[in-house]
Amino acid sequence: MSKLIIRNLANKSIPLTSNKSLLKHIQDDYIDWMHACGGKGRCTTCRIRILAGMENISPFSAAELKFKNQGRLVENERLTCQSYAYGDILAEVPPECQLPHMHYIK
Repeated sequence: MSKLIIRNLANKSIPLTSNKSLLKHIQDDYIDWMHACGGKGRCTTCRIRILAGMENISPFSAAELKFKNQGRLVENERLTCQSYAYGDILAEVPPECQLPHMHYIK
């Protein structure tokens, strides 16, 4: 079974079990994750920084390409609401997307 490991959340491992967005997998594992637009691909607050396994994620969506062209999404970042995984991923929450009540490690 594939998994998403979030390094700066104490290497939290989330099983990737079905064809759901990364955001949905994260929420189903009871992790609080910023997503100001409600997971509609209209903002960039649900960004995730991919450290390994980018090849295991769906191609960039139209929304992601728009933000990428605007410089609001860098090469190793994806929107969790727009991304689907097909294998293991190692990632972290970018500092600007971290929630104040969550405990992140360096």
